[in-house]
Amino acid sequence: MTYNSKLVHSIYFICDFGHRTKFIYYLFLLFFIGSCFFDNTNSNKEEKKTLKVAVAANVQFAIKEIEVAFEKLTNTDIDIIIGSSGKLTAQIQQGAPYDLLLAANMKYPESLYKSGYATAEPTVYGLGTLVLWTMKSELILDGNLAMANYSMVQKIAIANPKNAPYGAAAMNVFEYFEMKNEVLPKLVYAESIAQVNQYVLTKNCEIGLTAKSVVLSPKMNGKGSWQEVSKAAYQPIKQGVVVTKYGAENHAQLAQQFYDFLFSKTAKDIFKHYGYGTSG
Repeated sequence: MTYNSKLVHSIYFICDFGHRTKFIYYLFLLFFIGSCFFDNTNSNKEEKKTLKVAVAANVQFAIKEIEVAFEKLTNTDIDIIIGSSGKLTAQIQQGAPYDLLLAANMKYPESLYKSGYATAEPTVYGLGTLVLWTMKSELILDGNLAMANYSMVQKIAIANPKNAPYGAAAMNVFEYFEMKNEVLPKLVYAESIAQVNQYVLTKNCEIGLTAKSVVLSPKMNGKGSWQEVSKAAYQPIKQGVVVTKYGAENHAQLAQQFYDFLFSKTAKDIFKHYGYGTSG
């Protein structure tokens, strides 16, 4: 009887040991698989790169769609920095780690190239159009800016012509129609097109001169009324792009890939949708 009890106990111990061994084996297996999974996840995160693109404020809506389209094709995060062309250029010259600059004119990217902050001469990616915009339903807009002299128009928002090409174009328009002296007391200078938009939307200014791409954007479409400024009053706003020296030194292949994508049919269609002229 004692012998049989010991035998049963021994058999139970062996079986129990076997279960424990299997349990440890399966636990180890799960741990191994989990480790591989998390290693792969971390590896993918490490492989995913971020490209920093400095973008003039008038392009902010179009660039969002281009960003989405590009990210679908590549394992890349695009970090968009919005501002006036002049300020973004100054930041690059002061060491800001931007890989590309999409400016609102050719002047600023050309200055980066000539001063050694860009790797090649800029290329025109789009032609911008200037429009009048208002939230005042009683204002009748026309491309010759006749309403700028109306008594009901007390404030006119434009981007600062010292930093923003659309602001400089607006000043050319006032000079062309020989009304610069009359409108100067009414002008409210914004840091960029983005701030011009805010002044118009909040009705702090009765009218503003902004980019056509703004009023065509889903966010702004249908708000207020707008009218293209006569094309005879200003030179076409050629907007240029460059790969910066930082981009060439740190993300050369990826920066060039995004640069090339800006001239693809996909990107051109997006630019056209937002009112930009393109070459071809």
